[in-house]
Amino acid sequence: MSEADILAVPPAVVAEVARLDAALDGVIPVKAPNENIVIGTWNLRAFADLTKAWETPAGASPVRNFADATYIATFIRRCDVVAVQEVRGNLRALRHLLRVLGDDWGFILTDVAPGPAGNDERLAFLFDTQRVKPSGLACELVVWVETGSRVAAGALNRQFARTPYAVSFVSSGQTFILVTLHIDYGKQPGDRIPELKEIASWLADWAEREYGWDQNLIALGDFNIDREDDPLYQAFTSTGLMPPPELADLPRTIFDTGSNKHFYDQIAWFGAESGVPQLAMTYNNRAGNFDFPAVILKQLDKTQLSWRISDHYPLWCEFRR
Repeated sequence: MSEADILAVPPAVVAEVARLDAALDGVIPVKAPNENIVIGTWNLRAFADLTKAWETPAGASPVRNFADATYIATFIRRCDVVAVQEVRGNLRALRHLLRVLGDDWGFILTDVAPGPAGNDERLAFLFDTQRVKPSGLACELVVWVETGSRVAAGALNRQFARTPYAVSFVSSGQTFILVTLHIDYGKQPGDRIPELKEIASWLADWAEREYGWDQNLIALGDFNIDREDDPLYQAFTSTGLMPPPELADLPRTIFDTGSNKHFYDQIAWFGAESGVPQLAMTYNNRAGNFDFPAVILKQLDKTQLSWRISDHYPLWCEFRR
């Protein structure tokens, strides 16, 4: 397929994008110059290879195609920066997504995490370079289990399966650090507690350091928390990290039901009551998810949709510049 064919968006896809944009207009605040910062997170299921066509032929693999990447981009461009989980070693889908977003978008990502628990995954940030820019800091979070660590000896005798990734950004002179992660699901829920506790402790210790990077620390990604107030949630919030209340009751996956809810994906920071330095920038009390299954590709069942777009809803929060 030629470059011209790739860029020639079919009318049916244009119509779907128009429906997405109309729905997004009622959900996500407009990116206003010098007024707000919109931060998002999205676990894009197995975001790796891509069928190089606007419609996936019967029996082709992968089922995700050019149109699907275009729909994903429609949400992402509503944000200033988005943390993306489950980018894989194969970057074809990511490359096409960036092509759709255009030259004003940049990205930063990790190398792949090896081994069965690593799942060939990368962690990534996509950002609108007209609105935010990297401000210099990029690092991975590593486990410290020597004397004095908040984590008991033997609680976590290895590094994280997929090392959390922190990058600092600046927007209109306001610096903020985003830490994205994808907690190892494990064989049972209790397997996730050591990682969650260590990350909560690491972030609290980092926020308390008297260095220039200590303000506006925000954690976001897939924490694989089953339920609010369960042991996983308690580990996640053990040092004062708290998600905004606007996200509390929202479904996280397209398979969630009223009786089967999860709290996998989170955006969280330290509040004043935590005793840890809190955000210098102001949260606008606006946050949410985006119910894309209600808008596009309605002919697909949820399993099919999860491989085309994702099994997770994207989340977003708005802050004042």
